[in-house]
Amino acid sequence: MPLRPLRPGDRIALVAPSGAVLDPDRLALGTDILRSWGLEVVVLPHVHDIHPTLPHLAGTDAHRAADLQAAWLDPDIAAVLCVRGGFGVHRMVDLIDWDAMRAVPPKPLIGFSDITVLHEAVAQQLGVPTFYGPMPGVGVFSTDTPTAEHLRRTLFEPATTTVLTGPDAETLVPGRAHGVLMGGCASLLAADRGTPGARPSFAGGLLILEDINEQPYQLDRILTQLRRSGALEGVAGVVLGSWELCGPLDAVRAVMLDHFGDVGVPVVGELGFGHGPSSLTVPLGVPATLDADADAATLTLDAPALIAPLDA
Repeated sequence: MPLRPLRPGDRIALVAPSGAVLDPDRLALGTDILRSWGLEVVVLPHVHDIHPTLPHLAGTDAHRAADLQAAWLDPDIAAVLCVRGGFGVHRMVDLIDWDAMRAVPPKPLIGFSDITVLHEAVAQQLGVPTFYGPMPGVGVFSTDTPTAEHLRRTLFEPATTTVLTGPDAETLVPGRAHGVLMGGCASLLAADRGTPGARPSFAGGLLILEDINEQPYQLDRILTQLRRSGALEGVAGVVLGSWELCGPLDAVRAVMLDHFGDVGVPVVGELGFGHGPSSLTVPLGVPATLDADADAATLTLDAPALIAPLDA
């Protein structure tokens, strides 16, 4: 069943499957932006919880899983937005009743960073697209107008966001490739290897990668783990986003080229998604073409990720 675009008047749910809300005022600003789009925002009961002994977590694992599941199962909720990333999705993802979630119509799920684990789980368990995009409790959503606007257009006017590129997009390895978009935060993808829900590999896919606060030697270790696990075998193309606080960009670029420069697939850098000061929303689980031969490197979706029903 295709996912439909949002419309003014839709109810959307805010959930915190990962880290605790550190700045309620920032989340309030993000919530105001969502309401300015004509959305009714529903804050799930445990969004502002703090784990009793692990304060980096937004409440207990069971409560975080319950909020996500409740939002997904509620027929009056049109989309689920994670308020922030941080740490903790790995702890709650196996507590979700995937059979129950599979039995209801799907809806857009939006988040990035630690939410990578949830994107992977939804892809494996439900087989529906999700959105690697900004979250209302993260500063860039309320401080960078283009970031919020790109998410809004992706959700409300998806036909206007089928071509993704950025002012700093660069070709690292030329070529063109077609495949399903998958991936997210590199360190989370590596941490997911060997877990019950991990996909066997990213074979045939256009792999998107970005991260924050991982130095070049750490990124090298992360990519080595992905390669040794077999996750990178058969990747059709690689799309790199931001590397905030990851050291000199030249050093990061050298690591990426060391791992991907000679595998015979196109590689594009700095496409403009992830933890940077401005961020695009990237649909996952949808087919697209990566063009690293054009003057401006681009990622073009085969079709909008959200499709209006015929009776709309």
